[in-house]
Amino acid sequence: MIEALNTILPIFIYILLIALLIVGIILGIKLIITIDKVNVIVDDVTEKVNSLNNIFKVINGISDKFSFLSSKVTDTVISLISKIGNKKYREDEDDYE
Repeated sequence: MIEALNTILPIFIYILLIALLIVGIILGIKLIITIDKVNVIVDDVTEKVNSLNNIFKVINGISDKFSFLSSKVTDTVISLISKIGNKKYREDEDDYE
C-alpha cells in the first residue's frame, strides 16, 4: 500500500504541476494581449490630449492678447481721467490765488 502511494503521489503531483504551468502560461498570454490593448488605448488618448493641448495653447494666446489689450485700454482711460482731474485741480488752485 505504501509503495503504491509512493509511486502514485509523485505522478499525481507532477500532473497537477503541469496543469498549473499550463494555466500560468495561458494567463501570461492573456495578460500580454490585454497589455497590448491597453497600450493602444493609452496611445490614442495621448494623441487626443496632445491635439487638445494645441487648442488650449491657441486659446491661451488669444486670452493673453485680450488681457494685454484690456490693460492698455484701461491705462489709457485712467490716464485721460487723471489728466482731466489734474486740469480741474489746477483751475481750483488758480482760483485761490
